[in-house]
This record gives sequence, C-alpha cells and structure tokens, in this order.
Amino acid sequence: MEKLRSFILSLYPTTKFLFTALLMMTPLLLPGYIYSYLVPVLCLIIAMAAGKTKLYVDFVLKGLVPIVVMIFLLQSFFYPGENILWSWSIFSIKQEGIEFSLQLTSKILAVGSAIVLFFQITKINDLSRALEIAGVSPKATYVLSSALTIIPEMRLHLLRIMDAQRTRGVETEGNLSIRIKAFVPALTPLILSSFSSTDEKAITLESRAFTARTKKTSLHHLEKTKSDHVVRAILLIVVVSILIWRFLL
Repeated sequence: MEKLRSFILSLYPTTKFLFTALLMMTPLLLPGYIYSYLVPVLCLIIAMAAGKTKLYVDFVLKGLVPIVVMIFLLQSFFYPGENILWSWSIFSIKQEGIEFSLQLTSKILAVGSAIVLFFQITKINDLSRALEIAGVSPKATYVLSSALTIIPEMRLHLLRIMDAQRTRGVETEGNLSIRIKAFVPALTPLILSSFSSTDEKAITLESRAFTARTKKTSLHHLEKTKSDHVVRAILLIVVVSILIWRFLL
C-alpha cells in the first residue's frame, strides 16, 4: 500500500490533471448515469490508496453532497412531465423529473469528486511549478496559487483568533446565537490580519525580484518519470477507445 501511495503522490501534476480531466470527461461522453455514480467511488478508492480518505470524504459529504441533493429534489419536483409518481398540493414528483435528476446530479457528482480528488493528491506549489515549466507566466501561477490557498489561510487565522478568544474566557461553542456572537467580533482581526499578510507577501515578492524582467529560477525541482509516460499512454488509449466506441460504433 505504501508503494501505491508513493506512486500516486509522486506523479507529475499535469499527469494527475490529465487523469482528472478523463474522469470529468467520460461521464459527459458515456450514456446513462450508472458510470457517473461510480466515478466518486473510484475517486474514493484512489484517495484511500493515497492516504487522503478523511479529507476527500469531508469535502464530498460536506460540500458536494448537499448541493447534489438540493438539485435532485428541485428537479424532481419542478421538471415538466406527464407520468406523475407522487403528488401533494402543488408539488408532484414525475418520472421524467427523476430521470433528468439522476442524469444531472450524476454528472455534477462525478465532476466535483474528480476535482476534489485532484486537489487532495496534488500540492499547489507543485501545480504552480509545473505550469511555469509549461510556459505559463509566474504572475499567473502566483495568482492561481494565492486564490487556491487564501481560504485555508483565512480559516487557520480564524481558528487562531477563536482560540485566543477562548483563552480570554469568551464562549465560542454552543447554540447558533452563541457562535454568531463569537464569530462577529473575530471578523475585524481576521480582516486586519489578511491585509497585513497581503502586505508582507508583496514585500517578500519584491525582495525576491518577482517583477524583474529576467529569466526566473526556482529551487523547487519537478521532473517527469517513466511512470508519468506510462500513465499518459494509458490515458490516451482509454480516451481514443471511448471516442471510437461513442461516435463510431
């Protein structure tokens, strides 16, 4: 299992992205919804092999599943159709709505699960460096990495502020009203610390000649291995096979 974990995590970032793109593309190409619902299961197996099970499950269950359930219910009740399976007052569930909901939510769940898996098994710094090697501007990669890390950074800042309030005797846990009362005063130091960190990042970038119009170098080394070439070849064969089966046969 350790070898499999190391194999998955050591793949080149763009190789992982190509695999993620395949997981996102195939549900849109293949008919039906059974395969689409199997994609999250496949992503879970890969996450387990990579040692990212808890993080993957938390993101999917807390972020993705509620959205999918809401869309499923809305489409089931309001999608037009003639075969009514259940009705009450102005609400009715139709067979056409159920079928459309299964098709739609399966695609959303498959695409969302693949994206969650990609960011669980890929480090943001590795992704940014791979894009720079591919020819993307360092400014663009910095904007990308900053956008992807700003929410986790603010969450850590908020946790530290809440811990500091707790040490001062402020009640931060309990019912919803207590949590709101504790959360609102934490916004001011959170916003101020965010401005301060932004200022520090700007100074750090200038000290490293980030805006200088010269060729940039990096201590972060990435290199494609034989495993990457093998995986990419397999992905290409799978994509070609699916396209031939879907459009020619």
